[in-house]
Amino acid sequence: MKLLLFTIALVPLVPLLVGCGESNSSGGSKDGKYRIAVIPKGTNHTFWKTIHAGANKGAEEEGVVIIWKGPLIESDREAQIKVVENFVTQQVDAITIAPLDDKAMIRPIKEAHDDGIKVVIWDSGLDPSGDKHWDSFVATDNFAAGVKCGETLADLMEGKGNAILLRHMVGSASTHKRAEGFLKGLREAAPEIVLISSDKYAGATVEESQEAANNLLNQFADDVDGIFVPNESATEGMMAAMKAAGIAGKVKFVGFDGNDAIIKGIEEGVIDAVCLQDPFNMGYSAVKHAVAHLKGETVERVVDTGSVILTKENLQEPRMQELVNPPLKKWLKE
Repeated sequence: MKLLLFTIALVPLVPLLVGCGESNSSGGSKDGKYRIAVIPKGTNHTFWKTIHAGANKGAEEEGVVIIWKGPLIESDREAQIKVVENFVTQQVDAITIAPLDDKAMIRPIKEAHDDGIKVVIWDSGLDPSGDKHWDSFVATDNFAAGVKCGETLADLMEGKGNAILLRHMVGSASTHKRAEGFLKGLREAAPEIVLISSDKYAGATVEESQEAANNLLNQFADDVDGIFVPNESATEGMMAAMKAAGIAGKVKFVGFDGNDAIIKGIEEGVIDAVCLQDPFNMGYSAVKHAVAHLKGETVERVVDTGSVILTKENLQEPRMQELVNPPLKKWLKE
């Protein structure tokens, strides 16, 4: 199954499938098409590939050229800053970006916006001090999604026991909001549940996440009754650690996002639930909004692309199947 949703080494600059006209330093391409940069936090996870596919669809519909480029891993702030700076130098017409760090990315994004480049933020926001430097924000309501996760875990734990929150990464606005929403949802739905750890971070990769999860479970495996993690790599890493600790399927586990391994975990009962976003729609809408701003059209400044809770029980429902089987082959030519 393909999941929807959903060093300074960089992915090579790749003109997308649509309108690959030669670029022109004055903006636009030689064939007159807008050039729109699409900059993810990373490029390894299924989530980012699904964003890429949705952006391709938006580009085809609008007849524009998009350029996909981002850091290999989600902890390389300097790499993402350099990507933005390079696109400003190239004078692309618009930049759509998932800021890797809500504070560190303000300066380069401000420079782009001040230079007349339209900016659409997607997936993860900036610190509020940077809000005047972008034109639209297209993302999941991450706090609300986190609340759903807290309520789901509270229900799975029947309102009692000990819980763990393993956070994602410092500076990631989207996953921070999910974690804070989770805490609110858990507290309000089940005030008797005791949070025995909530200040540890998983890191940017599955390997880092598994190591962090191993460390937590070495300390708390005998005491924990429920676990929440707020992103794809942390979900996969925690699942592996739970299997190694012999508590998979015994301790209630709610994750976020997914990939083939995570969906298999749902099917096997290792993961009780995950919150799915709609990354295909996110990438699609980000490009559509960028084009609308370039054309001078009036569009929403903030767009919620939605989220749902996936379980083994509802996995086969049509909407869930749409989310876990995005058309990646069609739009990425895989």
